[in-house]
Amino acid sequence: MAYCSLALIPTLILSTILSPSFPSSSTQIPSHFFNPIINLMEKSEGKEEIFDLSGISLRPLELSDLDDVLVWTSDEKVAAFCTWDPYNSKEGGINFIQNIAAKFAWCRAICLNDRAIGCVSLSSNSEHDRSRNRSMELGYVIGSKYWGKGVATLVVKQVVKDVLTVQPLPNLERVEALVDVLNVGSQRVLEKAGFQREGILRKYVFFKGKSRDMVMFSVLSTDPHLSSP
Repeated sequence: MAYCSLALIPTLILSTILSPSFPSSSTQIPSHFFNPIINLMEKSEGKEEIFDLSGISLRPLELSDLDDVLVWTSDEKVAAFCTWDPYNSKEGGINFIQNIAAKFAWCRAICLNDRAIGCVSLSSNSEHDRSRNRSMELGYVIGSKYWGKGVATLVVKQVVKDVLTVQPLPNLERVEALVDVLNVGSQRVLEKAGFQREGILRKYVFFKGKSRDMVMFSVLSTDPHLSSP
């Protein structure tokens, strides 16, 4: 399921200094987060691919991921709700890995058996507004082949739990996400992951030629569900 944080605007540069307690560079999703084995149907080819969500992990994006990254960054369905257009060259993919992804406060490849099928990021607004230094914005994007399979929900739950409770970032109280009102799938992901829908921000952003209404979601470090196993 594609959901792109507004911070995926390529010109944005973040200079956030990370605390040593920030989640480690590679993360294996704990077993209690796993759903049963999922079947992916390739309808166009009549094939069935089976994978176990226990193969999902997070790690930094690397140049060796280029071919995998281009699969989803060049997909029109994935880019539909993102600020960027589909990539059409290896140079664009290299730029994404080396320059765009690297500018987030935190960014990890979402991997299935160590193949990058998407990425998840956190960005901070505190560089431009110090009053926002207790919140971060979540963004994620996943190849369309894996939409609706529980991958995004699994990853979002783990990232939020890590940064708010397991390895809490100093002073972090809130993780928020902005989603296009038409991106119903990603709204469901956030709701399943325990985010609260706060309201609609009308004509909040302008990109790809039109103003867009955005839905604001958030989860707080004090929300009761974060303390459950």
